[in-house]
Amino acid sequence: MHPYDDRVTISFPAGAYTVLAPATSANLGPGFDALGLALDLCDEVTAWVPEDGKTTVEVTGEGAGELPQDETHLIVHAMRETFAELGAQPAGLALHCRNRIPQARGLGSSSAAIVAGVTLANALAGGRLSRADEVRIAGRLEGHPDNIAPCLLGGFTIAWTEAGGARAVSLPVAPEIRPTVFVPAVRGLTAHARAALPGAVPHADASFNAGRSALLVHALTGAPDLLFEATEDRLHQGYRAAGMPETAALVARLREAGVAAVVSGAGPSVLALTPLPSGFDLGGSWLAHTLPVFSGGARVSAGRIPG
Repeated sequence: MHPYDDRVTISFPAGAYTVLAPATSANLGPGFDALGLALDLCDEVTAWVPEDGKTTVEVTGEGAGELPQDETHLIVHAMRETFAELGAQPAGLALHCRNRIPQARGLGSSSAAIVAGVTLANALAGGRLSRADEVRIAGRLEGHPDNIAPCLLGGFTIAWTEAGGARAVSLPVAPEIRPTVFVPAVRGLTAHARAALPGAVPHADASFNAGRSALLVHALTGAPDLLFEATEDRLHQGYRAAGMPETAALVARLREAGVAAVVSGAGPSVLALTPLPSGFDLGGSWLAHTLPVFSGGARVSAGRIPG
């Protein structure tokens, strides 16, 4: 039995839509669950409503052979939830996913999947939702909006949740900032990283992070020379260090070298917002990717049905 009972018959387009959903790095040091940055590394997902009424998912790239290929796939789930809000459910869905964002590395792969699902469902249903609606729905599905906000809006984002749901704004990033991401071979789980956090923190640490978060907004948008001081954190990275010692060690070594480095999201990837000194030895099995900031957010266009 289909998990959604409220399906109604509407005319879905015969063609397909394609979305580019960018990788993201959340927190950026002190901005826990609030600040995020979109990076120019995108998953590309094409969706259409098949005539046979079946749901199929084809995945190439990251996660191929591991991710579900049916209604339990995260993108399909996000599409179904969005269709439910719109009051229309197609019998089946077909997806072709070209995944480039590393999975379970703190680069927003799950948020990209949710954003892809919400925006594709909206496009297939005629574009009746605003971007603010998409932020609200995606934030509800993800649970916190710090990753979905930059994925949807692009650039540097500030996100928050109020009674009506998630909201966010996007700010332009100073043009000289070119982030570098260091991705390890090992994976991490956000749930494990969150479980390491205490239920309460000292008032002095909360005050410290509030000041650094405000400074980071200024640094990212117009004063990159302040990025090192602006990325200091006392709220979450120290508590998570024991669970990902290699990540903590790399962040420490980079900061000792004067680099504005932080844990990317819940880790284990590391984000550097300033250049590395010449000859810096990463060590281990880290892969470095210098990625421009992705402006404009998730991009949906009319596509072709593969094959």
